[in-house]
Amino acid sequence: MRKLLFSLGLLLLCWVSLPAQEGRLERSAGAALPDSALAARLDSLVAARLPQGSDVGIAVYDLTANRPLYEYRAGCLSRPASTMKLVTAIAALSESRFDEPFRTEVWCQGQIEGDTLHGDLYVVGGFDPELDDEDLDSLVAATARRAPFSVVTGRIRGDVSMKDSLYWGSGWLWDDNPASFQPYLSPLMLNKGVVEVSVEPGQAGDTARVTVLPASTYYTIKNTARTRVPSAGPLRVTRPWMENSNEIRVSGNVVGRQTRTLNLYSSQDFFMHTFAERLSSQGIHASQATPDSLYDFAPLRRDSLCTLLAVHETSAQRVLDEMMKESDNLNAEAVFCRLGLHHTGHRPVRVKDAVRAVRELMEQLGHNPAGYRVADGCGLSHYDYLSPELLVSFLRYAYADSKIFSKLYKALPVGGVDGTLKYRLGRGTPSYKRVYAKTGSYTGINCLAGYLQAKNGHWLAFAVMNQNVLSGRRARALQDALCNALVVHCP
Repeated sequence: MRKLLFSLGLLLLCWVSLPAQEGRLERSAGAALPDSALAARLDSLVAARLPQGSDVGIAVYDLTANRPLYEYRAGCLSRPASTMKLVTAIAALSESRFDEPFRTEVWCQGQIEGDTLHGDLYVVGGFDPELDDEDLDSLVAATARRAPFSVVTGRIRGDVSMKDSLYWGSGWLWDDNPASFQPYLSPLMLNKGVVEVSVEPGQAGDTARVTVLPASTYYTIKNTARTRVPSAGPLRVTRPWMENSNEIRVSGNVVGRQTRTLNLYSSQDFFMHTFAERLSSQGIHASQATPDSLYDFAPLRRDSLCTLLAVHETSAQRVLDEMMKESDNLNAEAVFCRLGLHHTGHRPVRVKDAVRAVRELMEQLGHNPAGYRVADGCGLSHYDYLSPELLVSFLRYAYADSKIFSKLYKALPVGGVDGTLKYRLGRGTPSYKRVYAKTGSYTGINCLAGYLQAKNGHWLAFAVMNQNVLSGRRARALQDALCNALVVHCP
């Protein structure tokens, strides 16, 4: 009798377990679709072109017909790389204050008597990631032109109180330094915290010529590079970043002009040092300044003794365009920071303020935020985890709001035309000028998500997230083939 009961129990357990197992299998392959011919075509592309040992998640939604078109492991969590910028952009665009420009301001605080300011001069940072060398010169010139003094009895001060003191994103790789794509984050940025080092040959055997821009005494240059001396070895341009040193070291053999970029430690000090020395060249001096201490940092306490002297503004759309077209990480973190400020009003902004805004939008769209992880705004973090269906959900939300979509659409790279898609989906392919999408890649990860217009006139939102793929070329080939198939065969 016990054996009979045991056997019946096993049968019952198997009967109960079977539907759940079948559900898992269905979600791991192409889902049931309105058009089985398209599903079969896309399934065959995945089967034939997915790099061995790798994974992919795909979601496609027909925005014109308002229906899901294709899914393949669409709910699986993936690291998004730079497709994280889509989430950041859409969440930021949903805030009513998005269009406010990024501002960098110069204020004086104190009494002015004759040619002397009895007080301090402040530069208030607004996290403008596009402020470059020329913009800094304009800001300095405007300050000197407006200021009715040439002597400051106090200090020249930087106000970086907009943001907390964390200058890296959570989950960023420490050894990506000193690469220019990983900047030091601060509300005061000059040239993205990056210098451009140009190396040119001289006479054979002589030391090569080195030029660094923006020009500043904040960094030093150690040049041992030689002109057409093969024994000097390959050209190297670096700095001792593990020591937080800003000595730029150039060595090796130089046979032709080459340009390299490096980030500097730290962005806010680079900005303030260069601002103070250029202000001095315009005839405004701080009496408390020393060669080793041209400036310090303190928040501006606005009162009746404060006067605004100069402002530099950069439009939010310009920042968004660079963020999406060129996949600029600094711009994404600046937009992410402002998202937190606009959403919570909290100063200094903390990462969790921006994350809160993204999570609330996820919930608004019907997703459980606990099922995903957001650690930064640009996708450099290895702690970010999203899914294709979540990305498509954000894209659908943006498409449904003309104010959001018009700005996002303008900023996205266009297949075969510009940005990170300039050399993909080009002339001769069905997708040429029909795909508006964000790329995302680092080692092992390669993604593409955005919009495309099929030849039948329908607009689609899609996300393809390749994971554990060591060949970026093969991952991109699959993504491009899927786009081409959707353009031609959308029912």
